[in-house]
Amino acid sequence: MPRRFDHVDLRVSNLAKVQPFYETLLPALGFTRDAQIEDWLQFEAPEGPVTEFFGVTESPNHQPNENRIAFWAESPAEVDRLGAIAAAAGATHVEGPGYEALHYYAIFFEDPCGNRLEICHRLPS
Repeated sequence: MPRRFDHVDLRVSNLAKVQPFYETLLPALGFTRDAQIEDWLQFEAPEGPVTEFFGVTESPNHQPNENRIAFWAESPAEVDRLGAIAAAAGATHVEGPGYEALHYYAIFFEDPCGNRLEICHRLPS
Protein backbone atom coordinates (compact mmCIF):
# COMPACT_ATOMS: atom_id res chain seq x y z
CA MET A 1 0.00 0.00 0.00
CA PRO A 2 1.38 3.45 -0.83
CA ARG A 3 2.05 6.00 1.87
CA ARG A 4 -0.93 8.22 2.62
CA PHE A 5 1.00 11.16 4.05
CA ASP A 6 4.59 12.20 4.59
CA HIS A 7 4.60 14.61 7.49
CA VAL A 8 2.77 17.04 9.72
CA ASP A 9 4.15 20.58 9.74
CA LEU A 10 2.51 22.29 12.72
CA ARG A 11 2.74 25.98 13.55
CA VAL A 12 2.60 27.32 17.10
CA SER A 13 2.73 30.85 18.45
CA ASN A 14 5.46 30.02 20.99
CA LEU A 15 7.86 27.12 20.39
CA ALA A 16 9.39 27.33 23.87
CA LYS A 17 5.93 27.03 25.42
CA VAL A 18 5.08 23.77 23.60
CA GLN A 19 8.53 22.18 23.46
CA PRO A 20 8.26 20.22 26.75
CA PHE A 21 4.78 19.04 25.72
CA TYR A 22 5.85 17.67 22.33
CA GLU A 23 9.15 16.31 23.64
CA THR A 24 7.03 14.14 25.95
CA LEU A 25 4.09 13.29 23.69
CA LEU A 26 5.79 12.59 20.34
CA PRO A 27 8.17 9.88 21.63
CA ALA A 28 5.23 8.23 23.41
CA LEU A 29 3.43 8.15 20.04
CA GLY A 30 6.40 6.44 18.37
CA PHE A 31 8.16 9.46 16.85
CA THR A 32 11.47 8.60 18.46
CA ARG A 33 14.16 10.14 16.29
CA ASP A 34 14.83 13.79 17.18
CA ALA A 35 15.97 15.45 13.93
CA GLN A 36 17.72 18.43 15.60
CA ILE A 37 16.80 21.11 13.05
CA GLU A 38 17.42 24.74 14.00
CA ASP A 39 14.22 26.60 14.97
CA TRP A 40 12.20 23.37 14.67
CA LEU A 41 11.11 20.63 16.98
CA GLN A 42 10.98 17.59 14.73
CA PHE A 43 10.57 13.94 15.60
CA GLU A 44 10.61 11.15 13.04
CA ALA A 45 9.25 7.62 13.10
CA PRO A 46 12.13 5.15 13.48
CA GLU A 47 11.51 2.87 10.47
CA GLY A 48 13.53 2.87 7.26
CA PRO A 49 15.43 5.53 5.34
CA VAL A 50 12.27 7.49 4.42
CA THR A 51 9.88 8.02 7.26
CA GLU A 52 7.00 10.15 8.34
CA PHE A 53 7.69 12.95 10.78
CA PHE A 54 5.97 15.48 12.98
CA GLY A 55 7.50 18.95 12.93
CA VAL A 56 6.66 21.99 15.03
CA THR A 57 7.90 25.51 14.32
CA GLU A 58 7.13 28.95 15.65
CA SER A 59 5.00 31.44 13.80
CA PRO A 60 4.41 34.25 16.34
CA ASN A 61 1.11 35.34 14.76
CA HIS A 62 -0.30 31.81 14.45
CA GLN A 63 -3.83 31.37 15.76
CA PRO A 64 -5.17 27.87 16.38
CA ASN A 65 -8.31 26.98 14.44
CA GLU A 66 -10.82 24.16 14.28
CA ASN A 67 -8.46 21.71 12.53
CA ARG A 68 -7.54 18.62 14.52
CA ILE A 69 -4.68 16.15 14.17
CA ALA A 70 -5.61 12.61 15.25
CA PHE A 71 -3.05 9.96 16.21
CA TRP A 72 -3.85 6.24 15.98
CA ALA A 73 -3.62 3.98 19.02
CA GLU A 74 -3.61 0.18 18.88
CA SER A 75 -6.28 -0.25 21.58
CA PRO A 76 -8.57 1.67 23.94
CA ALA A 77 -6.06 0.94 26.71
CA GLU A 78 -3.37 2.62 24.59
CA VAL A 79 -5.65 5.65 24.13
CA ASP A 80 -5.94 5.82 27.92
CA ARG A 81 -2.17 5.51 28.43
CA LEU A 82 -1.30 8.13 25.81
CA GLY A 83 -4.05 10.44 27.02
CA ALA A 84 -2.59 10.33 30.53
CA ILE A 85 0.84 11.20 29.09
CA ALA A 86 -0.63 14.13 27.15
CA ALA A 87 -2.45 15.42 30.24
CA ALA A 88 0.67 15.12 32.40
CA ALA A 89 2.68 16.92 29.70
CA GLY A 90 0.36 19.94 29.80
CA ALA A 91 -2.56 19.20 27.47
CA THR A 92 -5.50 21.55 27.97
CA HIS A 93 -9.24 21.28 27.35
CA VAL A 94 -9.08 17.49 27.72
CA GLU A 95 -12.27 15.63 26.76
CA GLY A 96 -12.50 11.88 27.33
CA PRO A 97 -11.24 9.32 26.91
CA GLY A 98 -14.39 7.54 25.96
CA TYR A 99 -16.47 6.11 23.17
CA GLU A 100 -17.58 8.80 20.72
CA ALA A 101 -19.47 6.15 18.76
CA LEU A 102 -19.93 2.41 19.12
CA HIS A 103 -16.64 1.65 17.34
CA TYR A 104 -14.66 4.84 18.07
CA TYR A 105 -12.74 5.40 21.31
CA ALA A 106 -10.84 8.68 21.67
CA ILE A 107 -9.45 11.46 23.80
CA PHE A 108 -9.45 15.06 22.59
CA PHE A 109 -7.17 17.84 23.86
CA GLU A 110 -5.18 20.91 22.92
CA ASP A 111 -1.45 21.57 23.05
CA PRO A 112 -0.28 24.51 25.24
CA CYS A 113 -0.73 26.90 22.26
CA GLY A 114 -4.30 25.73 21.55
CA ASN A 115 -3.80 23.39 18.57
CA ARG A 116 -6.38 20.59 18.65
CA LEU A 117 -5.17 17.01 18.88
CA GLU A 118 -6.74 13.60 19.35
CA ILE A 119 -5.66 10.04 20.08
CA CYS A 120 -8.11 7.42 18.86
CA HIS A 121 -8.74 3.74 18.31
CA ARG A 122 -11.27 2.60 15.75
CA LEU A 123 -12.70 -0.88 16.20
CA PRO A 124 -13.67 -2.97 13.17
CA SER A 125 -17.27 -2.17 12.25
